[in-house]
Amino acid sequence: MEAMEVDSVFYTDRSGRVTSNPLLDQLPSYQSLLYRRKSSTGGTKRRSSTRARLSSSGSGKWGVNTVNRLEEKQKGQTEQRPIRELAKTMAEKRRDKTQRLVEARELSSWRQWRQSTRRNLRRLKDDAQEWLSSLQLWRGDIHLIEGMFGTGILSYFSFLRFLVMLNMIIFLLMFSFVMLPIIMAPYSSGNTTYNQNDGSICSVYPSSARRGLVIFHEHITDLLSGGGFLEQTYLFYGYYKVDKIHFPSITYNLPLAYLLATVAYLFLSLIWIVKRSATGFKRNLVQDEDRFQSFCNKIFAGWDFCITNENAARLKRSSLLYELKTDLEEERIKQKIKDRTRKEKCRIYVIRLILNLFVIAVLAGCFYSIYVATVFSQEAQMNNTKVNFIVDLINEYLPSIVITLANFITPLLFSVIINYEDYSPAFEIRFTLMRCVFMRLTSIGVLLFSLWSQITKCKEEPCVCGYNHVLYSCWETRVGQEMYKLTVFDFIIIVAVTIFVEFPRKLIVKYCECGLAKWWGQQEFAIPQNVLEIVYGQTICWIGTFYCPMLPAICTIKYFFIFYIKKVSLMNNCRPATRPFRASSSNFFFLGVLLIGLALACLPVIVSVAQINCSQACGPFVNYTTSWEVLPTTVAQLPDGVRTLLFALSSEAFAVSFFVFTCLAMFYVIALAGAHKRVINQLRDQLAMEGRDKRFLIQKLCQAQRLSAIKSPASKSQPRSSRSSPCYHTSFSNNFNEAVFLAHPPPDSSTHV
Repeated sequence: MEAMEVDSVFYTDRSGRVTSNPLLDQLPSYQSLLYRRKSSTGGTKRRSSTRARLSSSGSGKWGVNTVNRLEEKQKGQTEQRPIRELAKTMAEKRRDKTQRLVEARELSSWRQWRQSTRRNLRRLKDDAQEWLSSLQLWRGDIHLIEGMFGTGILSYFSFLRFLVMLNMIIFLLMFSFVMLPIIMAPYSSGNTTYNQNDGSICSVYPSSARRGLVIFHEHITDLLSGGGFLEQTYLFYGYYKVDKIHFPSITYNLPLAYLLATVAYLFLSLIWIVKRSATGFKRNLVQDEDRFQSFCNKIFAGWDFCITNENAARLKRSSLLYELKTDLEEERIKQKIKDRTRKEKCRIYVIRLILNLFVIAVLAGCFYSIYVATVFSQEAQMNNTKVNFIVDLINEYLPSIVITLANFITPLLFSVIINYEDYSPAFEIRFTLMRCVFMRLTSIGVLLFSLWSQITKCKEEPCVCGYNHVLYSCWETRVGQEMYKLTVFDFIIIVAVTIFVEFPRKLIVKYCECGLAKWWGQQEFAIPQNVLEIVYGQTICWIGTFYCPMLPAICTIKYFFIFYIKKVSLMNNCRPATRPFRASSSNFFFLGVLLIGLALACLPVIVSVAQINCSQACGPFVNYTTSWEVLPTTVAQLPDGVRTLLFALSSEAFAVSFFVFTCLAMFYVIALAGAHKRVINQLRDQLAMEGRDKRFLIQKLCQAQRLSAIKSPASKSQPRSSRSSPCYHTSFSNNFNEAVFLAHPPPDSSTHV
C-alpha cells in the first residue's frame, strides 16, 4: 500500500490535497518515468521526500495559485489582442466582441479612454505598415509571380530586389561622402586643394582621351571599355584628385572620407546580409533537424496557398511528389551506405578521388586560361595595337569572354561528373552548386591576381614607384575599368541568352512536332544558377566600388532591367524547374553564397588598401604611400584626449580584453544553445509520450464502452444522442474499483510527476 502511494500519478484537487489515480498510473509516460527513477540509485528516497513535501497543503495551494495566475495572465493577453487575430470561429468571435462591449461599459471613463487610444494607435500602426508595404518596389509584380509560380521562384525575385536596394544604399553612401562635396565646392564658396604634380616620373599620367576626328565606333568602344572620354570622369578613381575642401566652417578631408566610405559600405553589406540570413538559418536548422518532421511538413503543410494558376498548381503537386521521392531516396541511400562492404567503400572512394582530381584539373585549366587571357589583353592594350573594331573589342573583353565561357562549360561538366560519385540527391545539388560557386567567385580572384602580377612587376626590381608606373600610371583606374567591363559584359550575356537562346528554344519546342524538340523541352528556370549569376555580379560590384565609385549605380540599373528581363523570360520562355527549391532553404542559400562573395570581395580591397602602393599620378591618396596611411595621419592631428582614447582602443591590452570578453560571451551563448537544445529534445520526447498516452486512454475508453454494452444490453436500444458522460463513469466503475475514473473531480492544475 505504501509503494502504491509512492509510485502513483498524483495531482492536487480543489482543496489542495495530493491524490492519485490508479488508471493514470498505467499511462506509458508514467511507466517510463517510473522505470528511469528505479534505475537510478536512491531514486525512491528522493521521490518519498518529494512526495512528502508535495503533500503539504501549502505547496498544493501554491500550485493552484500559480496556475490561476498563469491562466489570468493568458486570459489578459488574449483580451488585449484584436478579435480578428484570435484563432476562433466566427460565432465565437462575435460572442467575444459582444462580451468586450459589455465589459467596456462597466469600465471607468479613464479606462475606456485608454482602451480606445490603444485601439486607435494600433489601427494607425497597421495603416502605416500597409502604406509602407504598398511603396515597396515591384510589389504587384512579385505578388503576380508568387501567385503563378509559388514562393520558390518568388525568393529569387525578392533576392534581386534586395540587391537593388543594397546597391542603391551603397551608391548614396559613396555619392554623399565622395562626389557631393566636390560638386558642392564651387557653389558654396569652398576652396579646393588638389594633389599637385611634383614633376617626378611617378606622377606622369598620360591622357587616354581621343583627339582629332573620332570615328563613331570608337565612342562605342570607349563606352563598353570605360576608356577614352569615360576615364577622366566621376566614374573612376583617377578623377578624384582633391586632397581637401575648405568650406567656410569646416575642412573636408576627401581621402579620409573615401577610405571610410569604403569601409562603411562593406560593413553595411555584412550587417544587412547577416540580419536577413538569421531568420532563414533558424528555419533551415529546424527543418534539417528531424527527418520525420520534414515528412510531416511536406504532407500536412507543404502546399503553397499563394498559387492561383492551374499549371503552377499542377507543377507544385509534382514538385511535392518529387520532394517526397527524394527524401525516400535519401533514406534508401543512407541505408545502402550503412550496408556497404569494405570493398564497395574502397571502390567508391577511389572513384570519387579520381573524379575530384579531374575536377581540380579542369579548374586549374580554367584559371590558367583566365591568367593567360588577362596578360594578353593587358599587353595588347599597352602596345596600343589597333587592327579593327571587332578585334580591338575582343582584346578589350578577352578576360571577360574567357571567364564567361568557363562559367558556362564547367557547370555542365560538374552535373555529369556528380552522377558517378554516388551521393544522395540533395547532396548532389549542394555539392554541384558549391563547385559552381567556387568556380565563379575564384575566377574573379584569378583575374585580380593576374592584374596585380602585372602591376607590381617591373623590368628593374625593385620598382621605383612601388608599382609598374610605365604600364600602369594609374593602376586603380585600370582595375576599375576591368570591373566595369565585367559588369557590362555580364549584363550583355544575360540579355543575349534571353533573346537568342531561350526565346528561339521556346519557339522550336512550341511549333516543332519532332521528337527531338519535345525531348529537349522548354528552358527550365533554374533558381540556383540564376542566383549565382547575380551573386557573381554583386561580388564584382563590391570589389569595383573602391576603384569605380559609380559602379553601384550601374549595378542598380543593371539589376533593375534584369528583373524585367527575367520576369518576361519566366512568363514566356521558361518553365519552373522540376527539382524544387524551397523558399526557406533557398533564402538561406542565397544569402550564404552572397556572404561568401562579400568575404572574397573584402580580400582584394584590403590588400590594395593596405599593401600595394597607391598611384602617385591620380586619385585622392597621392600624398600617401598606401591608402591606409591617411587614417593614422589624421589620428595624429586630433586633440590629445581623443588621440589617447583611440590609441587605447587600438592597443593590445584592449584587444586582449575584448577577445576574452567575446570568448566568454560566445561560451555563454553556446551553453545557452545547448540547454535550449536539451529542452527541445525533452519536449519532443514529451510530445511523443503524450501521443502514446492518448492512444492508451482511447484504448481503455473503447474497452470500457464494449464492457458497458455487454453488461447493460438495454443501452443498445437507447438512441446515440441520449448517451452522455455518466455512462463513462459507469463503464469505468465496472473496470476499476471504487470508480476511480470519475470518483475524483478533474484537477485544477497540471499533473505533477
